Amino acid sequence: KRWGGYETDVGTYYEIEMALAEGDMSAGWIYGVVGVTQWVMALLDDRAAQDVWGKETNTLVGLSLAPAGKIVPAEGGVRISGRWPFASGCLYCDWALLGAFVPGDPPRADGMPEWRMYLVPKSDYEIIDTWQTSGLKGTGSNDIVIKDTFVPAHRMHRMADNVVCKGPGQAVNTAPLYRIPFGQVFGGGVAYAAVGALQGMLNDFRDYAGPRMRLGNRRTVEDPDALLAVGDADHAIDEMKLLLHRNVRNLEAYAERGAVPPQDERLKYKFQMATSTERCRAIATRLFQAAGAAGLYSQHRFGRILADINAGRQHVTNQHEMHGREWGRHLLGQSFHEDVMR
Repeated sequence: KRWGGYETDVGTYYEIEMALAEGDMSAGWIYGVVGVTQWVMALLDDRAAQDVWGKETNTLVGLSLAPAGKIVPAEGGVRISGRWPFASGCLYCDWALLGAFVPGDPPRADGMPEWRMYLVPKSDYEIIDTWQTSGLKGTGSNDIVIKDTFVPAHRMHRMADNVVCKGPGQAVNTAPLYRIPFGQVFGGGVAYAAVGALQGMLNDFRDYAGPRMRLGNRRTVEDPDALLAVGDADHAIDEMKLLLHRNVRNLEAYAERGAVPPQDERLKYKFQMATSTERCRAIATRLFQAAGAAGLYSQHRFGRILADINAGRQHVTNQHEMHGREWGRHLLGQSFHEDVMR
């Protein structure tokens, strides 16, 4: 609110993401990724926000957090170089948060070096057009390249601080909203666009199936496989939304008490986020099949929506198998892998 924002609750943020994705999953995806980046700006030193919004409060920040950069210490900060892939929102943003490991720092308990994000203005990087993909074409998630630029210390943020829900910006941004784990907010930002896309596909299928006659004068509305796919889709969307709002309420309750949510609970929520994209993929595939050969034509959105959901499913946060194994490891009493994005 200090910069003209709404500080809306996380559940509303996800509902907007899903509503946009009903029309186009790329739009929902960009809203999810860029939206969470504006949120995480509240955790950085407030001088970083002054740099971004001091002259224009509508300025947007994108991100690519893969630790792809090379860092060289410099007086008052660092010099950074590298190439970052999958920079969703880079075409629409004037700044970017980019990830890199800090050389020479003592490693974390898991043996990995310190991972930080670095805030860089668009004037200091080049966007390389690499986004020739099978799905989510509208996100323009190209590569960002930096040859050598200076980043002052106040534009850095430790990823490890996200685990304990801390950041220097909380000194002035005091709302409980900014004490929710970054990994949880970001995870939904790249998971729930698929739920909206599935809703859009279901809406289209209902309009499409009503008058459609299949080969042999068989009506789609009498096809048992189509009927079951439609019923399962509607049920799954309702269930996934109920679950996400339950989880958000729980996270908000921790934040309001000034408590950090336990890692095992966050592990469960991350698995449930990843599961939602897998469920959307499986059900969208069934709806596409039920649309028959006529569903292939480009005047229908079925193929494009399925391609978008499949593309979103490839994101590391949406890897159902990886997160499911970690949750299963915990349920069987084994230690799970620490993850600073959690």
